[in-house]
Amino acid sequence: MVYNSKEAVIQNLKDAGCNQDTIDRFMESLKNGASKEQLQILSQHRQKLLDKVHIEQKRIDCLDYLVYQIKQHKIAI
Repeated sequence: MVYNSKEAVIQNLKDAGCNQDTIDRFMESLKNGASKEQLQILSQHRQKLLDKVHIEQKRIDCLDYLVYQIKQHKIAI
C-alpha cells in the first residue's frame, strides 16, 4: 500500500492506537527522512501493544482455569 497523503499516514497511526505524541514524533521523523527513527517509533509502539496482549492473555488463562475447576467440581469453600 502506498500512502498518498499525510492524512492517510496519520489515520493509520491512529488506527494502530498511537497517541498524539507518538504521531507527532513519527511525522517529524518522516519529514526529516529518518527511516531508522520511524522504525524505532513503530517498534516501540508495537512492543507496548504486545505487552498489553500478554497481560490480557494471562487474565484469560486465569478465567479458563477457574471454569475448568468448576467443571471438574474441584472448587470447595
